[in-house]
Amino acid sequence: MVLSVNHQARYWGLAAVLFLLVLWLLGDTILPFLVGGAIAYFLDPLADRLQRAGLSRVMATTVISVAMLLVAVLLVLAVIPTLISQLTALIDQAPEIFRQLQSFLTERFPDLNDETSTIRQTLLSIGDTIKERGGELANTLLLSAYSVINAIVFMVVVPVVAFYLLLDWDKMVAKVDSWLPRDHAPTLRQLARDIDRVLAGFVRGQISVCLALGTFYSVALMAAGLQFGLIVGAIAGAITFIPYVGALIGGALALGLALFQFWGDWFSIGLIAGIFALGQFLEGNVITPRLVGGSVGLHPLWLLFALSAFGTLFGFVGMLVAVPVAAAIGVLMRFGLSQYTGSRLYRGKESIVLLEEDR
Repeated sequence: MVLSVNHQARYWGLAAVLFLLVLWLLGDTILPFLVGGAIAYFLDPLADRLQRAGLSRVMATTVISVAMLLVAVLLVLAVIPTLISQLTALIDQAPEIFRQLQSFLTERFPDLNDETSTIRQTLLSIGDTIKERGGELANTLLLSAYSVINAIVFMVVVPVVAFYLLLDWDKMVAKVDSWLPRDHAPTLRQLARDIDRVLAGFVRGQISVCLALGTFYSVALMAAGLQFGLIVGAIAGAITFIPYVGALIGGALALGLALFQFWGDWFSIGLIAGIFALGQFLEGNVITPRLVGGSVGLHPLWLLFALSAFGTLFGFVGMLVAVPVAAAIGVLMRFGLSQYTGSRLYRGKESIVLLEEDR
């Protein structure tokens, strides 16, 4: 006996509530499994490609794991210490930068010498706040990051989870497929393929874009002689998944630092601006079209809302699941709209006329 629509909606709604409840109650506990699952999902196409090249699943997973381990070791030894040192130096020098900004403005706008000037008081307040709180802020950020994703998670739990999930990924997908309700299995498979297409196009593509642009900005800015080029490039690359925001924030930060470091050397300042202009050209015309392709149906505003909502409700874990959940909801909404526009409720009398003509 086929279940009614009301009963089916009740069961699927209960499943969604249970998912959110588990996410809320076990957020920190399931964090390494979510991270490991995301890594396995990201690397599964590479494992499938190695299998088609003749390797077994075990050998393909081993090769990928060793390669990722070497990349992680390289990052820990070469990149991360420099990144942290530049971040610390930038925070330490922030008060001096604001003092130079104050001197620069007062020289060109003498009215700011007035002790009662609002802008003067604001600059002094910002400088004092950064001087007092800058080091504390850096320590808090580092400590909070380690408290959420500590060294044990990265060094032990996440790699183990990712390895076994990647090893058995195809078996798990087949097992889940065997659990689908037989009456709705074809529709659910199509919806799953659509969700996977959106995730593959956005998540895998955007991560690749962020890595490519972050590397380009960091290397180019350091080659141009910018003092904090690595940290600026890393910031710009990390938030590139939000259209134009990465370039705007990274460009503003880089140009601001370049003005203090290269004041009077307009060629160097123009070179910094040119790097971000070139980065935007490469992103829009080369990198994003090749790595992401066309529209994947995940609008930036919808993504921002999902990140904000899930981050507020479930913290860091919520931000991790925000993108796949947003992709799934988007696919389901488009499916629901397609069903609605083909129904008698939407077409009204037209559907009755077409039905009579078919008869």
